[in-house]
Amino acid sequence: MRIDIITILPRLLESPFADSILKRAREKGLVEVVIHDLRKYATDKHQRLDDYAYGGGAGMVMMIEPIARCIRSLQEQRTYDEILYMSPDGERFTQPVANELALKKNLLILCGHYKGVDERVREHFITREISIGDYVLSGGELAAAVVSDAVIRLLPGVLSDETSALTDSFQDGLLAPPVYTRPAEFEGWKVPDILLSGHEKNIEEWRFEQSQSRTKKRRPDLLL
Repeated sequence: MRIDIITILPRLLESPFADSILKRAREKGLVEVVIHDLRKYATDKHQRLDDYAYGGGAGMVMMIEPIARCIRSLQEQRTYDEILYMSPDGERFTQPVANELALKKNLLILCGHYKGVDERVREHFITREISIGDYVLSGGELAAAVVSDAVIRLLPGVLSDETSALTDSFQDGLLAPPVYTRPAEFEGWKVPDILLSGHEKNIEEWRFEQSQSRTKKRRPDLLL
């Protein structure tokens, strides 16, 4: 898989992909993440990327010309399965969406800023708009990193335990059950006996019951 990210703040995206699971995935050649500095596609000497909104109002708007130039340049090199725009009014990012995107070969993500991008970018270039929650960030970089992380960890070979991603919260519409590790007892707080029994069928039934109970208590909306 290849993920291209267009941003005006490329350094903001260096750290998320430089450590842990995402770093190892890149080193193994399982995913290629390329960050593109949008300012390189500005044509004026000040490398301007934004301007005042037609009709007035507070805030600046990202101009269509540099974005169009950048996207078209990248499209000349490869075909993208999706061109994503990180936006607070996009569709809610969920585990099923991550699963779907993980099946793609090439993704292009545009990070917005200010009051957003010229609407013509959304109308003519973007194939899918995604929001990671009902709140507004200073820019789309952190959201793009979140989406990329959720997608990359699903790729075959990224996680050391191939079944790990399949047991994450939300994969089956439920929250994950509680987990424990050694010691079996700490300051009088004990691990549930069922987990020490070695009875695989009973343990799986317990975990499923715990997932249902936890979901009902913490995220009842998932059960609707």
